[in-house]
Amino acid sequence: MKKSFFAAAAALVFVAQPAAAEDADPPKALTVSASVALVSDYRFRGVSQSDEEGALQGGFTVTHESGFYAGTWASNLAGWGAFGGSNLELDIFGGYKRAVGSVTVDVGATWYMYPGGAELTDFVEPYVKVSGTVGPVSVLGGVAYAPKQRALGNFSNTPFSRGQTDDNLYLWGDANVGIPKTPLTAKAHIGYSNGNPGLGPNGTSVTPTGEYIDWLFGVDAVVGPLVLGVAYTDTDIGLAESAYLLPNFSSTKDGGSIAGGQVVFSVSAAF
Repeated sequence: MKKSFFAAAAALVFVAQPAAAEDADPPKALTVSASVALVSDYRFRGVSQSDEEGALQGGFTVTHESGFYAGTWASNLAGWGAFGGSNLELDIFGGYKRAVGSVTVDVGATWYMYPGGAELTDFVEPYVKVSGTVGPVSVLGGVAYAPKQRALGNFSNTPFSRGQTDDNLYLWGDANVGIPKTPLTAKAHIGYSNGNPGLGPNGTSVTPTGEYIDWLFGVDAVVGPLVLGVAYTDTDIGLAESAYLLPNFSSTKDGGSIAGGQVVFSVSAAF
């Protein structure tokens, strides 16, 4: 795993180089942006989706000058995040983004897909994000609400299960600030999830214990065309609270919780 991880990192540097050398193009009606990243653990709202192993991620977005956009993003999966056997998460998203006074409003939806997995895995989640600056700090607040869907329901053998569909709410806030006279940017995140308690139709759930908080704080450094990042991420999901989810909700390496505190490293490039 380590050899493949560093081989992919070398490939990332190679791919990123041409983007740094390109001259700025004049504004176009359509613009295409892309990104690629390597992370030491793929955490989705504080919970590992890659069995606390490395993940290769990437995507692209096409934006029209009117503010409409569409794109896709993907990551490999393992363990809890496999959603019925899939080893890939593929997100398709689209929306509309524009400045309103001193803030930017972004309204759209994401379709989460898990190709190759079992049935009842895919779901759609609309979102609204508002971003702006407060002094030197860039801030963003968002709400994502997935209406009742089978993939978010509860079909497991637990006290919560009634074979019902369910919805899911996620509220979050992000903040970033550049550290003067350095290539560093400090970052922080906090999120609140409220949705299906228990195991969903394929042994996993977007909100494993029904309601919890996740948070992250770290720093990014710009090194040439790359961004190197390190962050500490954690949740308030305790061992006793998630015990009934075992063995699904544990690392295959050591049996530990996949929602506990973890330092995550990343290297990424945008072009």
